[in-house]
Amino acid sequence: MAPILEINNLFKSYGSVEILKDINVSIEQGDFLVLVGPSGCGKSTLLNCIAGLEPISGGTLSISGRDMTHVNPKDRDIAMVFQSYALYPTMTVAKNITFGMKVRGVDQATQDEKLKQVAGQLQIEPLLDRKPGQLSGGQRQRVAMGRALVRDPKLFLFDEPLSNLDAKLRVEMRTEIKALHQRLGASMVYVTHDQIEAMTLATKIVVMKGGVIQQIGTPSEIYNHPANLFVADFMGSPAMNLIPATTRMNGKGLEVEIARANGTPITLIDTNNKDLPENVILGVRPEDIADASLRGGEGRQEADCMIDIVEPAGADTYAVMQLGGKHVTARLHAETGAVAGQHLNLAFDLGKVSYFAPDTGERLN
Repeated sequence: MAPILEINNLFKSYGSVEILKDINVSIEQGDFLVLVGPSGCGKSTLLNCIAGLEPISGGTLSISGRDMTHVNPKDRDIAMVFQSYALYPTMTVAKNITFGMKVRGVDQATQDEKLKQVAGQLQIEPLLDRKPGQLSGGQRQRVAMGRALVRDPKLFLFDEPLSNLDAKLRVEMRTEIKALHQRLGASMVYVTHDQIEAMTLATKIVVMKGGVIQQIGTPSEIYNHPANLFVADFMGSPAMNLIPATTRMNGKGLEVEIARANGTPITLIDTNNKDLPENVILGVRPEDIADASLRGGEGRQEADCMIDIVEPAGADTYAVMQLGGKHVTARLHAETGAVAGQHLNLAFDLGKVSYFAPDTGERLN
């Protein structure tokens, strides 16, 4: 069975300026693909190329096995949800949702059936007689999604649909979109600059920077095995700690030495990795640094660290220190004894660390 979406060697240029460079992506039926990256990385341009709103400069693009490289948007069997909602202000919610079907000549009975089905899925039945000006931002977004859902397309495209919503509503709508995907089993491509949205929604993530794909993988692969320093730093909140270190083999394993502002360097023994260059960037997630008095154990290496800042955050407490000339954050349990200006014995989980080359930024382990 052909992938629902397949992109091969896609390039996009405006004159001499390359926006997208050698893009290769494919997803299967039912996948939720999230394109994520900072502003200007090319993710929305790539979505527009998939939709046919932007012509591509090179390469091919197919949907459900059919070449769509030069096919008009209306003939691609897609539905798109925009950041701006794009609702008709003079039409009721019901007419906004069914307008596309009316234009395509769908009979009234089918329109009514589809409207009832989608309104139930999105829980907007009480809103059908209202106009967009009478709706909240979250309700308008539901209507925009409803207009896409009645199409029953091969592919749904979402262009930062939650960015206009406040933080609480964004979390609620994110949950609704996830539940909708699970109910429908639909194939979706979703653009966001928010890495938390990407991690929570996706079955597959494409991380982009400067028009180039940095890594493609599941949320777990992207988070636990970032391909380079950019992905490691971009994906995660708080971000992965990236600490300059030196390594050498001894009889016990890989000796990892990290400089401290005051006192002798920290030395950790990693028994999981070997044959690394002398100079590396050690990548460790904040949650993989624990208060040793609360969570030591097998595979963890303990070190005495001076805590500079303590930030209580409910169930977690963040402790910030200086290691290797960098600010390093530990995500500790709320019951930690961490105090700013005092030393604390911390346990580093070396079974979960990453190593990167300082010059190229590429992953080494």
